[in-house]
Amino acid sequence: MKQRYYSLDVFRGATVALMIMVNNPGTWAHMFAPLKHAAWHGCSPTDLVFPFFLFAVGNAMSFVIPRLQEAGPAVFWKKVLKRTVLIFAIGLFINWWPFIKWEGAELVFKQWVDPNDPSRGIRILGVLQRIAIAYCFASILAYYFKEKAIIWISTGILLLYWAVCALAGGADPYSLEGWFGTKHDIAILGLPHIYKGEGVPFDPEGLMSTLPAIVQVVFGYLVGVFIKKQGQVDWLWSKVPASNEPHFKLLAGMFVTGFILLVLAWIWALGFPINKKIWTSSYVLYTTGLATMTIGGMIWFIEVQGVKNKLTQFFDVFGKNPLFIFVLSGILPRFLGLFRIPDGLKDDGTQKYTDAFAWFYKYVCAKVPGIPEVGSFVYSLCFLTLMWVICYWLDKKKIYVKV
Repeated sequence: MKQRYYSLDVFRGATVALMIMVNNPGTWAHMFAPLKHAAWHGCSPTDLVFPFFLFAVGNAMSFVIPRLQEAGPAVFWKKVLKRTVLIFAIGLFINWWPFIKWEGAELVFKQWVDPNDPSRGIRILGVLQRIAIAYCFASILAYYFKEKAIIWISTGILLLYWAVCALAGGADPYSLEGWFGTKHDIAILGLPHIYKGEGVPFDPEGLMSTLPAIVQVVFGYLVGVFIKKQGQVDWLWSKVPASNEPHFKLLAGMFVTGFILLVLAWIWALGFPINKKIWTSSYVLYTTGLATMTIGGMIWFIEVQGVKNKLTQFFDVFGKNPLFIFVLSGILPRFLGLFRIPDGLKDDGTQKYTDAFAWFYKYVCAKVPGIPEVGSFVYSLCFLTLMWVICYWLDKKKIYVKV
């Protein structure tokens, strides 16, 4: 059955590959505009990566949920809760890793709350934590409700989130300062455990904005169910006339649905801006529409036209071990950062240090002719290639790490 939807594997692998690439530039100071997140409102190509992955999680659920429904509630809850806890724990592990850090000339333990600055500590939430929570609640909806009921519930969640954002926010409820979720994240999680990359305490994977992210997974599940129902015919892997009705029904349904979602998103954005960082309801519709149309395009090229080349194989390899390689891409640079390499002297005459990856960027990638963004991008491609080689080796050895 899985072979019948090779395009879904390629979609998942491409999403993981893009997540790795945009998360690992040579330097954050020099990045091409499409590889940056939107400053606040709006949606860059990079802002599509995370929702596309959540959408892919939902796609995969459409194959698993029927088996869990046959197995019964006990098996379902054991499977879902175990996977949720493991993925969340791995995300927390990445945030804390490598548990020690350099302070001056010595290594010290990274404490849960920094004793030198009580406002800082180990961040609790993150990408994998959001995936875990969204997967858990989306699985419950998919297990206990029919498709039509799921659509109504999802619509209600998106409308409720909009209402709460508008009514519980500040004077500008959709701004960084006015968004209602931050005060609740701080109250529940604690100030030391909130992301501060925006210059102020604000977590882009916070608890409140995870609510609409659940719908992102649910929509992926519904599209997966649609593909399964419309795709149980031989045309997916055989030469068939262009007029074959099932594949036109499937692809037309996906493209029309995707277009309708885009239009609804643009209309909704007039009052509730498209924004990844607070994961607005219009953003859910916008990215779901694009994801649906993207998968539809992949099905057309890969399944119907039989386009399988080095590019599809490249991304498919990432799709075989998506969680493992994403985790490795996060922990490997931090681990190597513990091994310091002397790199000249500071202005005061004290020793400066670098690490293996930073040295490679500074003395190899940054030397590539052109603007600084070129060298930073070359580093991203080199890092992505390294991750691909590891995935390729695992695939050849038939090693697949799953939770």
